[in-house]
Amino acid sequence: MEIEVLRRHGFSLRRIAAEVGCAVNTVRSHLAAGQAPKYERRVKRATKLAAFESYLRERQRMAYPAWIPATVLWREIEAQGYGGGMSQLRAFLSGIRPTAPADPVVRFETAPGDQMQIDWIEFRKGADPLYAFCATLGYSRASHVEFVSDMKVGTLIACHERAFAALGGVPRRLLYDNMKTVVLERDAGEGGEHRYHTAFLDFARHCGFVIQLCRPFRARTKGKVERFNGYLRRSFYVPLVARLKPFGVKLDAVTANAEVRRWLAEVANERIHGTTRAKPIDRLQEERPHLQALPPPWRGDIAGARPRPPSAGAQSRERPPVVVERMRAETPTQHPLAVYQQLLEPLWRDPEVLA
Repeated sequence: MEIEVLRRHGFSLRRIAAEVGCAVNTVRSHLAAGQAPKYERRVKRATKLAAFESYLRERQRMAYPAWIPATVLWREIEAQGYGGGMSQLRAFLSGIRPTAPADPVVRFETAPGDQMQIDWIEFRKGADPLYAFCATLGYSRASHVEFVSDMKVGTLIACHERAFAALGGVPRRLLYDNMKTVVLERDAGEGGEHRYHTAFLDFARHCGFVIQLCRPFRARTKGKVERFNGYLRRSFYVPLVARLKPFGVKLDAVTANAEVRRWLAEVANERIHGTTRAKPIDRLQEERPHLQALPPPWRGDIAGARPRPPSAGAQSRERPPVVVERMRAETPTQHPLAVYQQLLEPLWRDPEVLA
């Protein structure tokens, strides 16, 4: 390469030879060849495994579609006189193993107002848990996030109500995985009907949406919200926790919600989506007229989903309305909001974070 560059600069063969440190004839031969020389092995050397290759292929062919491990075959050919190592055998087997066809991911799009996908993200377990409720509209990809300290059915319903309010309406269909706060048993009836959680089914009827379930072990059916979950973790949660960690401050749900609302408005719903090539907030304006109107607040009885039999002699009486538990304004581990404000204000001014 150096010879080629010097020649293009008009250097003579003699001067190029002096610069590179080789003979003039060497320079001439390189220029005549027109490409960099490369090493080529003329004779392929036989390996210790060569005598057993046909045996190994036949053994795997007879075992197909199963696969015989390298450790088993190594013992077999060692008994036949193989004196090589395991790494050579593994390399050969990896070359002959048939690759299973990838399960194709069929990406489908939904009409405006037709579908919303719902999921939970678990960030922290233990005595001070932290979860996130995520809802993503299928058409616009606009999302709503709420951090909570439990995943009970009352919390789930309250999160739905706030998501509908934030996004401007109720879609016709909501897609879930098999969370127990939505479906208690799949295919419970003779006709394959599912047995839903009573309180949540009542809430769905109240709002006017249809519950849809992913197939078991097929969570990627709701791939839109699954991809958003990873984006939320990488772009929001990890940078936020890393910002607080040097100060010994533990992220709580109240602070996370205050920050995630700003992140959704300034970053997530304003970004150019990789699939739609448009901002979710812009497509949300198109989708809102197709959403169903917001229902009045739900006043269902969550405790009534599993009624207890009345005790002997007890008078039957109507249960009082159950108030949906909402997140407390303060928790024992919460720090004053002014502390978070001082720590997090530089985070949202950082152009790299906003990007």
